[in-house]
Amino acid sequence: MGIDIAPGRYRCEDGRGGWWVRFTGPGGDEPVGSWPLPAGPAEIDISPGDFAFETHVRTSWRRVADAGTGRTEPRPVPDPTLRAELDPLVRRRRPLVAVAPFTVLGAGFAGMPVLGAMWLLGMTMLAALVAIGSPTFFLDLHRAHELDKRRDRFVMPDELDEEARSLLTRTQAAVDAVRESQVNREGMLERAENALVLPREEWEVARTLARQSRLRAEVAEPEDELPEVAAALRGLREKLELSVAAVTRRVEALERYAERVRAADEVLRAQRRVADLAERAHEYDALLAETVRDDMALPEIERLTGRSEDVLRVLRERLKESAPDE
Repeated sequence: MGIDIAPGRYRCEDGRGGWWVRFTGPGGDEPVGSWPLPAGPAEIDISPGDFAFETHVRTSWRRVADAGTGRTEPRPVPDPTLRAELDPLVRRRRPLVAVAPFTVLGAGFAGMPVLGAMWLLGMTMLAALVAIGSPTFFLDLHRAHELDKRRDRFVMPDELDEEARSLLTRTQAAVDAVRESQVNREGMLERAENALVLPREEWEVARTLARQSRLRAEVAEPEDELPEVAAALRGLREKLELSVAAVTRRVEALERYAERVRAADEVLRAQRRVADLAERAHEYDALLAETVRDDMALPEIERLTGRSEDVLRVLRERLKESAPDE
């Protein structure tokens, strides 16, 4: 919890036949789950106190809001090097997890002479279930335990005060704008460099904001502050304000970068629009050629119109002649 998934309210569009388990309590020793999920959309609230979350559904879970409030929150921010550190630890456990189904099956064969064929059948089915479900379950749980030992390597939104949350939200909006831009996806920017620099920028900003939030709470003005204490705190607050100003400038620099990337996206879209119009120019040329033929056809149409006028005049004269005399 906190790296692979953030606390909040999640929704999947079709939970039919799926399941989920929230590992609550210290160390995740109080699991709470639901199975099977009904057909149609499903929602779940994952709280900051949850240790881990395991699920299997037909579609995927999408975070829609902060749990219980409907208010969006900045996402947790890990140290960019943390995942590379955890993955080898989890991989070392993989062979042990792979042996579990065979251990269960061996117990089935060992007990068959005493407990009979039904015992072997039951243990075979259990071994199959373990083979299907246990690798992901135990590896994820081990990953969560290792992550809990490295609590200083990621920042959760609940560690930040409102001012810090606002700055982190702005940071993540700028980072996401660059990552999701068309020019970045197509490699027109330094994509590899962005993949390294942007997570590091987000992490360093988040770590600084967490420290500022903690220190801001320490130097908050008490109601009965003595002059000597006020004088001591004044200098600390000034230093804190300088730090906030510095990180704000860093966030603003990221926002300027994101704005330039958005402008590049607009230019790219305009360029492709112009290219598309240029490719379709022949359609307009063909239309113009047909229009010229229309102009050339005007004399013929005028001639036909004149003949129709003659016919109309003759018909009127005949109608007048055939009318009875009064």
